[in-house]
Amino acid sequence: MSNFVKRQSLAQKVAIKLQEQISLGSYQAGDKLPTEPDLMNHFGVGRSTIREAVRILSHSGLVEVKQGVGTFINEVEEGAEPLMQRLNRAHIDEIEEVRKMLDVKVAEKAAICRTDKDILRIEKFLSLRMKMANKGDLNSCVDADVNYHISIAEASKNSVLSDLYKILSKRMRTAYSRAYPNTDIYIKTQDVHEDLFRAIKDKDPERAREAAAGIISHT
Repeated sequence: MSNFVKRQSLAQKVAIKLQEQISLGSYQAGDKLPTEPDLMNHFGVGRSTIREAVRILSHSGLVEVKQGVGTFINEVEEGAEPLMQRLNRAHIDEIEEVRKMLDVKVAEKAAICRTDKDILRIEKFLSLRMKMANKGDLNSCVDADVNYHISIAEASKNSVLSDLYKILSKRMRTAYSRAYPNTDIYIKTQDVHEDLFRAIKDKDPERAREAAAGIISHT
């Protein structure tokens, strides 16, 4: 599994632990979370992981980040379920439906906002996807496919959109590994994935939308 997937998984685990502490009353509404160094020491992880975990909690509405001041616990409406917790218990078909709805918008935004660095990363995972598919390495192929799509989401430069896409894709990864007995579907759909890459590289949002829709129709 790639380091990209591992880092995201670790950040989610830290976010879940923090969410549990908030739910158990370790932190009350209005309380300030410990500093990044304290959280790094407590969880035994790096600064980027803590920042990613806090960002996840921020998008779920559990905390509010005040630049230069700190991160504070929000007042949560009684009976309200945190987004991440809701997604974790959602049926996989519901997750896939939402992810597909996001695919087209993500592709369009990536074609408009992508950087040269984004293109290199997307191309790397696209190439790895094909390489692992031809080798018949299903797990590595799924990892490369997930990271390809996550890289496109990051190229959209919308942090809320990309973070949500990462969470949804993390849920889908296991489902993909179980859904297909081999890598044939990945070989079959390589061309449409390359079409999407070229549209994003050419900064053509209309073609990117069409390519993303084409991928959805194949899967």
